[in-house]
Amino acid sequence: MTAAFTCSKTFGGFPCCHRQWRHPGHCRFVHGYSRSFTCWFGARELDQCGFVVDFSSLGALEAQLAEQFDHTFLVNADDPLLEQWQDLHQQGALDLRVMQNVGMEASAQLVWTWANDLLRSRDGGRSYCLKVEARENEKNAAYYEATPSWID
Repeated sequence: MTAAFTCSKTFGGFPCCHRQWRHPGHCRFVHGYSRSFTCWFGARELDQCGFVVDFSSLGALEAQLAEQFDHTFLVNADDPLLEQWQDLHQQGALDLRVMQNVGMEASAQLVWTWANDLLRSRDGGRSYCLKVEARENEKNAAYYEATPSWID
């Protein structure tokens, strides 16, 4: 890949809970964090305003993040208690989101995919998401970094 301009934007304040049911330690219990996500964007050319990405144009991504992570309960699709979580959702006790993997690494990859889907459809591939940091607190973060297929 040739030289590119980059910038980053952080989206935060998404309190949610999850559990890693396979974990032998305390992570198997329901616990929560206020998640945040930092996206690094790139472009070989700036837009007409001189931006890699106009941050004010990322409302759809922020709404998608809020829908998935704001006051929700995340559970793996193979959680043995899935039926009970679904019952609690139907009763209004929790706002369930079923994911392939609720971990921070997989969440970073999911957000990377969402960001690139938005940018590619909107900007025709001019801009792209390079990397996403998914942070569960001040001490712990996970990253997903890849070059989108349309970037050579």
